[in-house]
Amino acid sequence: MNRAFSLFVKSSIVAMLAVASIAHAAEQQVAPKPDVAKGKTLFNTGDSAHNVPACIACHGPAGASSVAQYPKLAAQHESYIYKQLNDFKTAQRTNPVMSPIAKALSDADMHNVAAYLSQTAAAPGAAKNKNTVELGKDIFRGGMAERNIPACAGCHGPSGDGIPGSFPRIAGQHQEYTTAQLMAFRSGARKNSDPMEPTAKRMTDDELNAVADYVAGLK
Repeated sequence: MNRAFSLFVKSSIVAMLAVASIAHAAEQQVAPKPDVAKGKTLFNTGDSAHNVPACIACHGPAGASSVAQYPKLAAQHESYIYKQLNDFKTAQRTNPVMSPIAKALSDADMHNVAAYLSQTAAAPGAAKNKNTVELGKDIFRGGMAERNIPACAGCHGPSGDGIPGSFPRIAGQHQEYTTAQLMAFRSGARKNSDPMEPTAKRMTDDELNAVADYVAGLK
């Protein structure tokens, strides 16, 4: 091996090691810790400088919405809220109100609001239709194997508390809101959950409504 080639090999190895070291350092960087206080302020008062309205106007105090068309966000997993806000910035999840708001939020804003809401107290709800509660319960707990519909509890937990980092809390959610989202998954209007799209497409209107009503009463 001549000297020039040897130097070339050595310099190449050094360069590769440097790149690897930089990549490793980047992986080791930890995202700044969310500021819960800032998240609470943004939720309650908005940010007029960036055209961000107060979240409380639709989602209620501490995320405990009392209006069926607006979801309850209280006690929702931080990672789930952050993901949904990011998805509203894309075509994966569109909404005439939320999409422009999400696009006006910075990454830090989204982390802060999500962290604040994850620390609020859950807002309980109640099932309204006693005639379908058993059907909703059966599907939620056991699914419908003959139609390849999995048990909702398998992902969202037996009490609907979800799994942080994977699946959202749905216990106590407005029946009307849950039904609307299931139908959006079924129609393809909402595209941001690989498990939910095929599951919703296998369910009838009556089954969707029954599950949504049962979920509303979970605590």
